[in-house]
Amino acid sequence: MTTLYTIGYEGTDIDRFVATLKVAKVQLLADVRAVPISRKKGFSKNKLRDRLEKEGIRYVHLAPLGDPKPGRDAAKAGNFARFLRIYNKHLSQNDPQQSLKQLAKLVDEQSTCLMCFERDPSGCHRLIVASALPTQVTMFHLFGDDPDRYVRSSAKLPRRRPGQSAAPTQ
Repeated sequence: MTTLYTIGYEGTDIDRFVATLKVAKVQLLADVRAVPISRKKGFSKNKLRDRLEKEGIRYVHLAPLGDPKPGRDAAKAGNFARFLRIYNKHLSQNDPQQSLKQLAKLVDEQSTCLMCFERDPSGCHRLIVASALPTQVTMFHLFGDDPDRYVRSSAKLPRRRPGQSAAPTQ
């Protein structure tokens, strides 16, 4: 089964975030934010893409998989049930379904990590995205605030399955 990493950038900086991806040997970062703009230095779409490319990590933004504003508002208000209803309805539409198919293909080809803001994956839509993929994956949640934890236990990190490319495609 293919491993799909997830990560949030809440509580970290760009250097530790990138170091975490590199230790885990992530080849592709799939940004699933609806609005890929951040007040945190280095995490807006173009700056993030440029930094990742310098580090040998491919970047793709899948905006249709982002949480629509009413869903973000519900999550921010702590109404998780409402957030789930809104996001699941959104995810059933054509554009998100096409993006899920695109993401599934990417996950099969390269070591991929889903990215959003929230540090805790249990409160983030990236879990729903991973669960909705038309291919089965094993999720492994990375935390970008302490890349050394993965260095210390790198032998325990899941790796790509046989058949996935060993190097990123450009």
